[in-house]
Amino acid sequence: MPLDNKAIRQQFPALERPVLFLDNPAGTQISRQSLERINRYLLECNANHEGMFETSRRSDEILHEAHAAMADFLNASYPEEIIFGNNMTTLTLHMSRSLARNLKEGDNILVTRLDHDANIAPWMLVAEDKGCNLLWVDIDVEDGTLDLEDFSRALERKPKIAAFGYASNLLGTINPVKKLTKMAKEAGALVYIDAVQFAPHGPIDVQDIGCDFLACSSYKFFGPHAGALYGKYDLLNELKAYKVRPASDELPYKFETGTQNHEGIAGVLGALEYLEWLGRQFGEDQAQAWKEAGFSGRRLVFKQAMSAIRAHEFDLSRALIEVVESVPGTRIYGVTDMDRLDERVPTVSFTLEGREPERVADELGRQGVYVWNGHNYALAVVERLGLLEAGGMIRVGPVHYNTLEEIAHFGDVFRKVASS
Repeated sequence: MPLDNKAIRQQFPALERPVLFLDNPAGTQISRQSLERINRYLLECNANHEGMFETSRRSDEILHEAHAAMADFLNASYPEEIIFGNNMTTLTLHMSRSLARNLKEGDNILVTRLDHDANIAPWMLVAEDKGCNLLWVDIDVEDGTLDLEDFSRALERKPKIAAFGYASNLLGTINPVKKLTKMAKEAGALVYIDAVQFAPHGPIDVQDIGCDFLACSSYKFFGPHAGALYGKYDLLNELKAYKVRPASDELPYKFETGTQNHEGIAGVLGALEYLEWLGRQFGEDQAQAWKEAGFSGRRLVFKQAMSAIRAHEFDLSRALIEVVESVPGTRIYGVTDMDRLDERVPTVSFTLEGREPERVADELGRQGVYVWNGHNYALAVVERLGLLEAGGMIRVGPVHYNTLEEIAHFGDVFRKVASS
C-alpha cells in the first residue's frame, strides 16, 4: 500500500512549520513517538543504572528494550551486540581505539574516498599512532560510485581492517556492501561499515551482509541525537574496552562508558516504534517476500517499513533529479540514470555554474527551503572532485515524509534563486 503522506506527516510535529525541510542527510525531524518516549522517561523513570529502587529498575527495562529493538531493526543476533553512544563518530573513535590494540606497525587499513570523514579520520589516527599504512580506494568521478577494481587491488595487500560506507552522505551512492564485505573477509579483513546515511532509507541486515561492525545514528532516522553500533558478539567480547575499573565487563555495558544519555536511548526506542507503526500501516505489500526470507514478529515489521520507504523514495529521487537538471548551469555529482535509482538514496548534490554553494543555500534558506552546502564532512569526496576550494556543493536530501509537491516547490524557488 502506498504511503499516506498526510498520516505520516502527522507523526512529525515540526512539519507543521511553514518551511521545507530538505536538510535531512544531516538530521531528520523527530517523530512524535520518539518525543513521547523522551518525555515519559524523564518524568517517570529518570534514574541511573542498576539501582535498588523502582525508577532505576524501570529505566533499565527501557534501556534493555531499546537494545532489543535496535537488534531487531538491524537483524543482529543478540541485543548485547548493540552499543549506544553519542553518535556514530564518537562510537567509531571509541571502537577504533580498541581495535588498534590488535594492530602492529606495517599493518594495512583500507578506507575509501567515498566516505564521510567519521569512517576515515579514526583510521587515519590509528595508522598514525600504530605506524600502519592507509590504503585509499578511489571513486569513479563520472557517476560517484566506488571503484571496485581499485577496491580489489587494495585487498591484495591484505588489510587488517576494511572501512567503508553503506551510502554516501554527499552523493547518495549506495555501495554493494554485501559484495564488498565478502571480498574483504576473504582477504582476511575485519569489516567496519558506516550505515548512517542508509539507515533512514532502506532495510539493513547485518547477518546477511556478514560485516563485523556497523554504525548508525538515530537522528538520521527520526529520533534524537544518539548513535548505535552493532558488533559481532564474539568480537566485542574479546576486545579490550577503554572504561573505568568498576564498570561492568558484560556486553554491551563494557563499551557504554559512563552514564549514558538514557532519555536519548529511550528516544531511539520511540523512533523505532514509529517505524513499527509505519510498517504495520503501509508495509503489507512487502510482507510476503520477507516472510519467505524467514522474518517474523518485529523484525518482519521493520523490514516491511523500510521496504515501503525505499519504494516511496524512488519517486522522490526521480523528481528531484529532474528538477535540478532542468535548471541551466547545474551539474549533479552521482548517479543520475533513471534506470539506476536502486544504486542511490534520494540525497542529491550539485553545483550551479558561477554561484557559490553557500550563497545559494543562504538564499534558499531565506525563502524557507532548508538545504546544506559545503563538503558536509565528506572531505575526501570533495577533494577528489576538485570542489573544495570552490566551496563544495549544494546538497538536497528528502526523506519519506517529504512529498512530490515539496520537490516541485523546491524547484520553483531554486529556479528563481538561480536566475536572480
